[in-house]
Amino acid sequence: MALLPVAEALERVLASAPGIVEAETIPLAQCHGRTLAQDVAARRTQPPFPVSAMDGYAVRAADVAQVPAELRVTGESAAGRGWRGAISEGEAVRIFTGAPLPEGADAIVIQEDCDRLDSDRIRVREGAPAGRYLRSAGLDFSEGDVLLRAGRRLDAGDIALAAAMNHAALSVRRKPRVAIIATGDELVLPGETPGPDQIVASNIFALAAMIEKAGGEAIDCGIARDTREDVTRVVAQAQAHRPDILLTLGGASVGDHDLVQATLKDLGLELGFWRIAMRPGKPLMHGRLGATLFLGLPGNPVSAMVCAILFVAPAIRSLLGDPEAARGARTEPAILAVDLGENDRREDYLRSTLTIRPDALPLATPFTKQDSSMLGHLARADALVIRAPFAPPAKAGDLVTTIRLDAVF
Repeated sequence: MALLPVAEALERVLASAPGIVEAETIPLAQCHGRTLAQDVAARRTQPPFPVSAMDGYAVRAADVAQVPAELRVTGESAAGRGWRGAISEGEAVRIFTGAPLPEGADAIVIQEDCDRLDSDRIRVREGAPAGRYLRSAGLDFSEGDVLLRAGRRLDAGDIALAAAMNHAALSVRRKPRVAIIATGDELVLPGETPGPDQIVASNIFALAAMIEKAGGEAIDCGIARDTREDVTRVVAQAQAHRPDILLTLGGASVGDHDLVQATLKDLGLELGFWRIAMRPGKPLMHGRLGATLFLGLPGNPVSAMVCAILFVAPAIRSLLGDPEAARGARTEPAILAVDLGENDRREDYLRSTLTIRPDALPLATPFTKQDSSMLGHLARADALVIRAPFAPPAKAGDLVTTIRLDAVF
């Protein structure tokens, strides 16, 4: 069987994903990291009236065109407690940052440019033209302005903006549910004592973190042992959560103890493809189990995580309505720091460190050893250097394409 190219595999994964998940309305305080389901328009104008941008005095610019000028202080305007009178010729109002501009005033002279002569008189030493140190009404936005668009994943700045627009709750996409099943008699959970032939399961926790980072809800369904009965039992438990995506870890190869594909076929799996022209991650399985997108990830930790970066995260983004999901993992250029030999028929993803340089692209240094079981290198890596199938030898100084791991981890 020919190995499927990575780009074609991603296209087929996204084509078989369920449609965009439904919307839900939640309090603004819970919206960080969520994806908007609807455009958000301002419910008010900001600022709603002209306000001072500095501490000082509200004046008529004409009264301070010639300095020094002496003005009579007739009141005080503070944020939340504006002065309700009107400024006439020769008058000023003490004003503070964020306070409403009194009627008749058209400029602010800052307090550093004024001398207080007595309780109700000041001398202005430095004048101010009309509009100086003023924030006009609607400087930030006006009522009805659409400032946040559907499909946007909300960060802290967006939350602040939505609050200023007077929204207490927002319509966001439900988090896609991603069920995770680890498989294998060799696995124990962290904190347990492994038997003589066992290892500690790490993939479950790494995948859950990556799913949450991508905007999904990770559902840990535990470990299925190497029998068809136990795989069937744990899959049934996973399906009870109505997942949008079902992930299995391990059991994706063709050994006598790799039972996932055969067992899931008995349960109705429509196999899409199996085995991709990539390293690490070649034995990835894809299919549909009813309405659920199925991805069988390799058991080797690095293989599983690279597959999650390339396929699981884009699938979650697609379910959230991200129009950029089809482009896959976001990439950035870098400069290769060492020589590399020619590549074979598989697309390679090399764990690498990045050296950040001022005014230049970062230097990417792949680790010498790239075994897919080695989590230590992955934890120290900053990026994956991508090498195309049959790429010729590369020299230090060549331009390369990378996936920054801080964006996905």
